[in-house]
Amino acid sequence: MTTTTGGIALVTGASSGIGLVTAKALAKAGYRVFGTSRRPAADLPGITMLVCDVTDEASVTDLVAEIVRQAGRIDLVVNNVGVGLLGGAEESSIAQAQRLFDVNVFGVVRVVNAVLPVMRRQKAGRIVNMSSILGLIPAPFNAFYASTKHAVEGYTESLDHEVRAFGIRAILVEPGVTRTAFEENLTRADRPIAVYAGERSRSEALMRRWVEDGDAPEIVAAAVVKAATVTSPKLRYSAGRQSNQVRALRRYMPERLVDRIFRKVNGLPA
Repeated sequence: MTTTTGGIALVTGASSGIGLVTAKALAKAGYRVFGTSRRPAADLPGITMLVCDVTDEASVTDLVAEIVRQAGRIDLVVNNVGVGLLGGAEESSIAQAQRLFDVNVFGVVRVVNAVLPVMRRQKAGRIVNMSSILGLIPAPFNAFYASTKHAVEGYTESLDHEVRAFGIRAILVEPGVTRTAFEENLTRADRPIAVYAGERSRSEALMRRWVEDGDAPEIVAAAVVKAATVTSPKLRYSAGRQSNQVRALRRYMPERLVDRIFRKVNGLPA
């Protein structure tokens, strides 16, 4: 059973990829959608684009105030903004890792902190945070990206328990590998080390193949719409076959067997 749509939705990072497809799907479902991008972008049918930098608290505060000024309320927030980081764990400086966390984790926190007072006044609201299968499993040469998604998982699950009494739910959507522009939001390690070069290159090539064969972003958008509209939402929504498989693998199989499967899939020696 689903709720009646027609509310006000905010989707961060809505200028391309999963964010854009999600914003369109929510507009089609009946929401009045406000999307964000770091640079000015043209409005689309049912979608008003606003500029916001989630690493800047004042920018986030101004964004939420502007939406409330125009629409009077915010019923749904989809925290979709995120960037990747390819490289061995040893190959990134602390400063680079901090920048990644500033977008992927603290960017989410800034938006949530800005919208919660609005939702508490309404006594209703939903917060959908975009996680990943890499919030459930390790990822060689994506250690810091996986760490940010593990952080989003723990933060969202804890937040959900804190805000339910106010009529608010915090929900995770967990995409698998999705067919989006691989280079679009990807950064490479800022201090590469020669001993990792071969394995790093092989891992990148493998990732590119996975992206080419990945799920359509519409699958992720459908999971977001379901999480936003179902009467009694779950905490987690898997998006796509791969995501469902990974969740089952982690939940039901012994750790040693999961480790062997994971190394085989990633082409790593046993």
